Amino acid sequence: MKLHTTPTQHYQTVTRYDDDAVEINAVRFDYNLIVLPEVPPAKWAAASFDALTQEDFAQIDAVHPDVVILGTGKRQRFIHPRLVAALTSRRIGVECMDNAAACRTYNILMGEGRKVALALIFE
Repeated sequence: MKLHTTPTQHYQTVTRYDDDAVEINAVRFDYNLIVLPEVPPAKWAAASFDALTQEDFAQIDAVHPDVVILGTGKRQRFIHPRLVAALTSRRIGVECMDNAAACRTYNILMGEGRKVALALIFE
């Protein structure tokens, strides 16, 4: 799906996505990554959805987002609350959705000026 450009050009914006990759500001990424509005995308050490650990979420926690949008691949899956206990104990919301919905939601929240982290898993 091709998305329209917005006046947030200096931010990390999802410009395209499909089942196998995402484009951030027209640069394609086909590996698990973390996207924040004001810093370049970073490779995420998470191996797969089934292998997620608390340490995988520590990488996200280190950037202190207000909310985390977790893209769980082609379909929506839910993580065990113990994996994100450190985040939720500091009132950082974690929402799970499929990658397409996660990309759209990230763009909306980023456009509103929220400090949102997008964490995507491609399997």
